[in-house]
Amino acid sequence: MAISGLLGTTVEFYDFLVYGTVAALVFGDLFFPQADPAVGTIAAFGTFAAGYLARPLGGIVFGHFGDRIGRKSMMLLTMVLMSLGSFLIGLLPTYDAIGVWAPVLLVALRVVQGIAIGGEWGGAMLMVVEHAERTQGSRRGLWSSFTQLGAPLGSVLSAGVVTLVAGLPDDDFRSWGWRVPFLLSIVLLAVGLFVRLKVAESPLFAQAKREPVDKPPIVELLRRPKPVLLAACVGIGAFTTQSLLTSFMISYAVDEGYTRPQVLTAVTVASCVALAVLPAASALSDRVGRRPVVLAGAIASAALAFPVLALVDSGSPGLLILALALGHGVAQSTMYGPLGALLTEMFGTRVRYTGASLGYQAATLVGAGFSPLIAGSLLASYGGGSTPVSLLLCAGAAITAVTVWRLRETHTDALDSPAATPTLEGTPR
Repeated sequence: MAISGLLGTTVEFYDFLVYGTVAALVFGDLFFPQADPAVGTIAAFGTFAAGYLARPLGGIVFGHFGDRIGRKSMMLLTMVLMSLGSFLIGLLPTYDAIGVWAPVLLVALRVVQGIAIGGEWGGAMLMVVEHAERTQGSRRGLWSSFTQLGAPLGSVLSAGVVTLVAGLPDDDFRSWGWRVPFLLSIVLLAVGLFVRLKVAESPLFAQAKREPVDKPPIVELLRRPKPVLLAACVGIGAFTTQSLLTSFMISYAVDEGYTRPQVLTAVTVASCVALAVLPAASALSDRVGRRPVVLAGAIASAALAFPVLALVDSGSPGLLILALALGHGVAQSTMYGPLGALLTEMFGTRVRYTGASLGYQAATLVGAGFSPLIAGSLLASYGGGSTPVSLLLCAGAAITAVTVWRLRETHTDALDSPAATPTLEGTPR
């Protein structure tokens, strides 16, 4: 079950993150050529944000059917949608070939990707955690980390593939090389489907399905929206850090004089560090609780915000690797690792897919969807300098820290409650 969650989220995050990597390198020129360079970069990241805008919608739609029909079928459908959307992006004509239809179609496919990944994470995470509840209830954090590992592993794969094609002559990369990472998604789809088709439905869902349900999950959650709002806010710091120190950093560092391979190598190394830190932080949260681990990651992210950008601004490829390894590989992963278990513990079984997905995807919308756009706009307005990026990192970490302080610890709670319940500090679940 854990391997299914890992492979599935790796495939989907590869598809989703490869867009951000390529957008930072060439989409401004290929799909928005009439804009000046600064505006072109903002426009490219605008299509990046479009995918994040669609993610909460995906969380609601797939969450509804996942809570009513089952987790497994939704996992399969989201994977197919994501990989097909990515494959079609690889076939898109550019602005020079079809004019304004090129960016229109690009945004449309990005929205499809956003809807798909909006439903993917919840289904994959719940399948792993709800299966683990029956046999490894005290180690939910550790088992949930297998699904969380899909993000850095997908980042490693996407950065690695793009690094290979980015080494091509510039004309080749711009004409056909950038398409290769997207077209490879069809191969990953076949692998992911092969594994997921063998997975059994969640036993907790099968048990809860016998209970009568009067209202759709989203209605139940909107009646008591506080857990969803808390779930969204607690994840903002992790996603702000992830987005600014991966996708946005590629564009920023290239503008600072680094070569594309140097930046992509740094992102890859940072993601490899995350592969070690994520399960360690998740396992630690099983022992000491989710709150102290996530809080420690938020404090580390804020403390490192200005030093990390100073290292990037140094112009040294070695210090660039160190910066991203500390900021993304260590601080962000410490916040992100326990997040999957924490969000699943905040909701009852019959609304868990919708609630956890909506909270998670709302956090990605605010933290990851808009932060590169805001950072690019601020840098263009103030004529450069890394201070706006550091301040955004601090702001995201502060939101997470304050929210965690308000949450009640949940790592010892049972998951077999059928109803959604509050999770504020001092409030019984």
